[in-house]
Amino acid sequence: MTTLTTADLVLAGGRVVDGTGGPERVADVAVADGRIVAVDALADVSAARVVDAAGLVVCPGFVDVHTHSDLTLLSSPAAHSAVRQGVTTQVIGNCGLGTVPVPPDTDAAALRAAVGFLDRDPAVEWRWRSLLEYLETLRAAQPAVNVMTLVGHVPLRAATVGFARRAATAAERDRMCGLLADGLAAGAAGLSTGMVYPPASYADEAELVALGRVVAEHDGVFAWHVRDYADGLLDSVAQALRVGEQAGCRTQISHLVVVGRRNWGAARAALDLVGAACERGLDVGVDVYPYLAGSTSLFQLMPGWAQEGGAGALLRRLGDPAVRERIRDELVGHPVGWDEIRVSRLPADDPQVVGATVADLAAARGQSGADVVMDLLLAYDAAVDMVAGGRCEDDLREVLAHPLTVVGSDGFALDPHGPTGSGMPHPRSYGTFPRLLADYTGEGGLPLPAAVAKCTGQAARRLGLTERGVVAPGYAADLVVFDPAVLRDRATFDAPQNYPDGVRLVVVNGEVVVEDDHTGARPGAVLIHRDRQEIGEQGCRVPR
Repeated sequence: MTTLTTADLVLAGGRVVDGTGGPERVADVAVADGRIVAVDALADVSAARVVDAAGLVVCPGFVDVHTHSDLTLLSSPAAHSAVRQGVTTQVIGNCGLGTVPVPPDTDAAALRAAVGFLDRDPAVEWRWRSLLEYLETLRAAQPAVNVMTLVGHVPLRAATVGFARRAATAAERDRMCGLLADGLAAGAAGLSTGMVYPPASYADEAELVALGRVVAEHDGVFAWHVRDYADGLLDSVAQALRVGEQAGCRTQISHLVVVGRRNWGAARAALDLVGAACERGLDVGVDVYPYLAGSTSLFQLMPGWAQEGGAGALLRRLGDPAVRERIRDELVGHPVGWDEIRVSRLPADDPQVVGATVADLAAARGQSGADVVMDLLLAYDAAVDMVAGGRCEDDLREVLAHPLTVVGSDGFALDPHGPTGSGMPHPRSYGTFPRLLADYTGEGGLPLPAAVAKCTGQAARRLGLTERGVVAPGYAADLVVFDPAVLRDRATFDAPQNYPDGVRLVVVNGEVVVEDDHTGARPGAVLIHRDRQEIGEQGCRVPR
């Protein structure tokens, strides 16, 4: 029994699952000055507040390693959909999609269109040029959750090569590397690429290796949305691992999934590639979310050649009958059926379209699925999102169970009552972590301590976060209290904007942000790769 004189908050008698993967234990958790100061049976403690956590699980706040909240946190910094499910830290800048750098000679409008998947509130103004300026803007917004960022490959290439479909010159590679180094020096945790998102998709391996070497020099992580999750999955994973080994950088395979019925069962082979690379000495990990569908911009169904030059050029091409015929031919045999692709968001909600599958719209309009997609892109300036299925439960469970896997939502911090609450977004933004813990633990699933570690301590280590993700003295007081008897996600594909049941209390940096409902508190910090006091005092330290 530990004697503690004072504390701001004590969570008393809870089932502490500490984020290390070790067994749970009943203990009191004491918080003072934004830090955990004791985890034990406490005696003689004077606390400003004591919460009875008997029978409830107390664990670290969830570290969501893969999100796209780059702009939604500026629109709604309360981060409702994230914090209400227990997320206390979000990592943005994933899949190569980001908002910086934007040097003066960049076509900013074309860049904003290229990363339109992030852009859910047109009222958010882009007034930054560098990562440092963006982080200052984010900190001024006072988010409810902690935020860490990667540098996106799309803006790097837009700032140097533009939107041309060609390899970068040596001079352009050097400039990209310089801009990346600037972002890493300003505090980014690493680099992300999205090998399906133009213009990053036009990069050759020389460019990728050069960027990876800069990441390695800064002890960052290189996160990959690989080129193909369907028929070319294994070659795409092999490319990421090959680049990682040549560059000598830490490597993360983002949302490792298998798309298309004809490819089901390939998860094991992909994980074998990852495991073999790990045995050769590559520091590699993967992440995944517990759903059988993904979400992205509808224009990603268009071939890469059709997207050269940006969204404006794509739309001009879609007016050409010969181009449309070529695209129709290339979409024949697509691994995901039109009945598995649903429109999830438009710039202006249309109940006849949002929520409908492409197959439904094709039948109603008497068109082919390819023509429906092209017409939607033309009608809404390519600003259309989709939710696409074509995955199987066995592959998902295979990836979740792998020891190198952590959990990332691939979602957004959304406000269902604000500008970011439009459409029918993927339910992962509201329910990823409760869904994992309710549906994928216990008999036939992961042990609870292992599942929590994949969302907390293990996830934090992938980013070099040494003071978050574990319930232990000295760590930041990011905590979740949930009732395992009633924990469940309530967000569905038909009704996605519902908060989960069972999340009782969420603490960020020692301050209660959720107590059944959102308290309105916004104590989140901008976390950086190396401490920079001008950005925020609650950064992270990376072991050298």
